[in-house]
Amino acid sequence: MHRRRTALLLSAAIFAAPLLTACGNDAHPGAAAVVGGQRITVAQLENRVSEVRAAQRAAVPDDAQYAQVIAKSGTLPRDVLHTMVLDQVLHRAAQDAGVTVTRKELQRMRSGLEGQVGGAKALEMAWLQQYGIPPQRLDDNLRLQLEAQKLATALGTDTGKPAFWNALSEASKKLDIDLNPRYGTWNVQKNERSDAKTPWVREVTAAQQTA
Repeated sequence: MHRRRTALLLSAAIFAAPLLTACGNDAHPGAAAVVGGQRITVAQLENRVSEVRAAQRAAVPDDAQYAQVIAKSGTLPRDVLHTMVLDQVLHRAAQDAGVTVTRKELQRMRSGLEGQVGGAKALEMAWLQQYGIPPQRLDDNLRLQLEAQKLATALGTDTGKPAFWNALSEASKKLDIDLNPRYGTWNVQKNERSDAKTPWVREVTAAQQTA
């Protein structure tokens, strides 16, 4: 299965300013996406951006190094919205399969990872650097990892196989995902966000250049 989709189960989330400045589509003003009838607001998305940026800044106090971190964040907040939606899709698929994660299982996973990397702070730093997950979101992300693993087991497959992603596609259909065009569209079959085609942007730009 596509490496990018599998990697996004780790909720990579580093952000950049949007290219367009619309504040919502006509059907859902102020919403970055509507998933299962529930809005992910632009404000919520921007808050996630701020969380990661604050964590990155705290971890990289040097101005030049922090500027490099920002420079590498050129595809956001679209990538973040992608992972926020995919998280909900995964959770719905897990629910549909009767999969649950207990607090004890989560603690066991976190303790095991902390033992591998050298402690709680080291784990938080590793998740921030590798996946863009701020410390306050670490447990949520680990819970999703467990849901993904247990869902694959329940389906008799693994997270890299078509059967797993087909289950997510079914969950996507049930959730009736609607993205603000500013952030692209959601591909149910691939469980991916795709950039929307916006020919009117090119047309307006061309008109300005010839005026």
